[in-house]
Amino acid sequence: MEKTLIILKPDAVDRGLVGEIIARFERKGLRIIGMKLCEISQQTAAKHYQAHEGKPFYHDLIAFMTAGPVVVMALAGPQAISVCRNLIGETAGHKAAPGTIRGDFGLSSQFNLVHGSDSPAAATHELGLFFTPRELLSYERSDARWLA
Repeated sequence: MEKTLIILKPDAVDRGLVGEIIARFERKGLRIIGMKLCEISQQTAAKHYQAHEGKPFYHDLIAFMTAGPVVVMALAGPQAISVCRNLIGETAGHKAAPGTIRGDFGLSSQFNLVHGSDSPAAATHELGLFFTPRELLSYERSDARWLA
């Protein structure tokens, strides 16, 4: 069972897309094992996007991620990282395939609605930035036998 971090970015929250986006992950069969509405501090955003420090878009990215409320979710399921990234779609909304979150709701490369961890190591690091171990729950969905 793999775990991953998903962030519904300020544009997703502001546009009222939270319920629709969460529903897509749930309908796919992923378990929400942690979730909260919060504002990301400058310090946490800097840690989260440390790999992009020094790139031309870094400061704009930090400003965007700290501009308003976000929903952070910990999801679990078989191959959760790749499943989530496929549901999210390509970074640029105008290039993302129809049926993906970005393909259905986005046009921008900068304001792209959702962040998803890109590897198991990144997921572990990112989950630790936003959740304590006690905030991550363990349970089985009643439909789990149909989703394996």
